Amino acid sequence: MFDSLSSKLQNVFRNLRGLGRISESNVADSLRDVRMALLDADVNFKVARDFVERVKAKAIGQQVIQSIQPGQQIIKLIHDELVELLGAENAGLDLAGASVSLMMVGLHGSGKTTSSGKLARLLQKQGRAPLLVAADVYRPAAMDQLETLGKQLDLPVFVKRGETDVVRIGREALAFAEANQRNVLIFDTAGRLQIDEPLVQELVRLREVVQPREILLVLDAATGQEAVNVATHFDQALHITGAILTKLDGDARGGAALSFKSVVGKPIKFMGVGEKLEDFEPFHPERMAQRILGMGDVVSLVEKAAETVDAEEAKRLEEKMRKGQFTLEDFLAQLRQMRSMGPLENLVGMLPGGGDMLKNADLSKSEKEFRRMEGLICAMTPLERRNPQIMNARRRLRIATGSGVKVSELNNLLQRFGQMQQMMKKMGKFQKMLGRMGGAPPPGLFRR
Repeated sequence: MFDSLSSKLQNVFRNLRGLGRISESNVADSLRDVRMALLDADVNFKVARDFVERVKAKAIGQQVIQSIQPGQQIIKLIHDELVELLGAENAGLDLAGASVSLMMVGLHGSGKTTSSGKLARLLQKQGRAPLLVAADVYRPAAMDQLETLGKQLDLPVFVKRGETDVVRIGREALAFAEANQRNVLIFDTAGRLQIDEPLVQELVRLREVVQPREILLVLDAATGQEAVNVATHFDQALHITGAILTKLDGDARGGAALSFKSVVGKPIKFMGVGEKLEDFEPFHPERMAQRILGMGDVVSLVEKAAETVDAEEAKRLEEKMRKGQFTLEDFLAQLRQMRSMGPLENLVGMLPGGGDMLKNADLSKSEKEFRRMEGLICAMTPLERRNPQIMNARRRLRIATGSGVKVSELNNLLQRFGQMQQMMKKMGKFQKMLGRMGGAPPPGLFRR
């Protein structure tokens, strides 16, 4: 989602790294480009303005630490402010108590019903006993969809077809949950194409009956700045406790994610990153900031890997990435494991430099492209996979011919993989640099 913003910030950073000294003039020039990048990403203009002003105020008064490039210090300030803008830390659900109700609210088409199913799956994996409640009395397809999701998850769904009173549905759902030992009720409420007062009042009445511990606003990431207006309206009427940002796997510019916390004052708690039920993740501001700044998200990748490989294997993978020793042989093994971990392009994008690799190699369009890449690596000998530098023209011709592709495709793969390795090595140096500056590395950046 943040491809355009990330690319523009990387251009700014290239200029910043060349700064010999920090002055008000060169800082202002660089931060002007940062502000334009944020505005192009559809970030609320007040949020973009305040963000730049905070970074500028800190940068001008920053004492240059010996042996650290001045530009690197500004990059760290931008990183820290970006984390703060996104919410500082992950905000989990408040599930204290014997039985908890959660309300999913939002506009029509934002993904409430699908997100209800995804959230139920996540809670089920955590040992909870969720109950999906069809509280959308206007869209029959919503009830059908929720029932289908319930069957896929092997979870009960409370549906009252023909009932138009959501308050009565709420009361009966509470009684049903108590009788069937379900301890988390997820209310999938009605949406509209635009906010209207009758909808809001209906949600207020439902809230008074079910007393939800969490009221989660489901926002389409493509909504942009309008998401701020929608969120403000829902918060004033219902006092929402957080948001779920959906469709982050699309080409939205990211303005909703970057503006929400600052304007509404509530955290983004989860994000939908695909169409499948498993494509649902807790929102970690520091990890999202790292993705935006081109640092990848090794921690999330390792957590996903840990679901399909043992702990020792996951630890080995993290260590090799951190030291920049990740080989084509490791990459091949991960490609095969990734098939059970979600869309491959999303996972490769978590690697430092992986986003550029995908964009320039045009690998994100189809699974077919990944199979071709796998075929290229399989055509190499184990020695070639561990040491790509030994591949001369004759070896490259053999590999390309055996894979049924042009040598230029192989050259492109090797070039992008080399860039990714260099990015990993730079991240190791970046961690050491932060240590010399007396500050901790970004939370969780090379640790699990």
